[in-house]
Amino acid sequence: MDLSVVIVNYQTFELTKNTINSILKYDYPFSYEILVVDNASSDDSLSKLKNYFKDKVKFIASAENNGFAAGNNQALAIAKGRYILLLNSDTIVWENTLENIYNYMEKHTDVGACGCRVLLENGELDKACKRSFPNVKNSFFRLFHISTNSKDNNYNLDNLPDDKIYEIDCLTGAFMFIKSEALNKTGFLDETFFMYGEDIDLCYRIKKSGWKIIYYGESKITHLKGASSKKQKSKLIYEFHRAMYIYYKKHHSKESSFIVNIVVYIGIAFLCLLKLFLNIFKKKD
Repeated sequence: MDLSVVIVNYQTFELTKNTINSILKYDYPFSYEILVVDNASSDDSLSKLKNYFKDKVKFIASAENNGFAAGNNQALAIAKGRYILLLNSDTIVWENTLENIYNYMEKHTDVGACGCRVLLENGELDKACKRSFPNVKNSFFRLFHISTNSKDNNYNLDNLPDDKIYEIDCLTGAFMFIKSEALNKTGFLDETFFMYGEDIDLCYRIKKSGWKIIYYGESKITHLKGASSKKQKSKLIYEFHRAMYIYYKKHHSKESSFIVNIVVYIGIAFLCLLKLFLNIFKKKD
């Protein structure tokens, strides 16, 4: 098997159906399988997906929802592909995207993971698709919306072209085309992260193991994620900031002083509380 496509579904029948159909509608010069993990949906999305796709998709039903990373890991444990594609259930894959990236990975054996240009529903770039690893300095500039002309502080790599191919630090978990050999060496997603940060953590471990991570801007997907102006559930805000804390503690706290660590932890807690407070006044969809 050449490619295993892994998708986690949680009560998103229509979105997941459209994502899978955007893959099935094209022919490929490689073999592939689609693995869908249902993260204990409380609606009938799993049964509807099974009835719709029949034997075209392999389904795994989780007994409980232990998060996005845990859901993906269930499929990774049985995936047969030489390559793994972690794909969000709210994406649309464009024609030739999988074929182009597959061919690129075949020609560049030193690449551990590859992403593509990710477009939002309005056509704008999802900046999470090409990033630097977060650190104290670039996170400060980003979180407090402070502009900087320094390339070293450019977390979202806005200075680099959107439609080219080059090496970066970090991809988005919405689309990660990964060499299985790299995953076997680094391990699967860290289930300490519930639904944010696991993609950054995995990219960090892949690069630390000696593999390259490539942004392939010549091919695209569409990511139908919600607009930032919409009211969020408090749990999502909490998990986002919790992921920041986990990532920093895991990868940076040992190399920083006690004072710096305390300042970072207080800063994350403050931002979380501020976001939760401001979210109270946002209107629901």
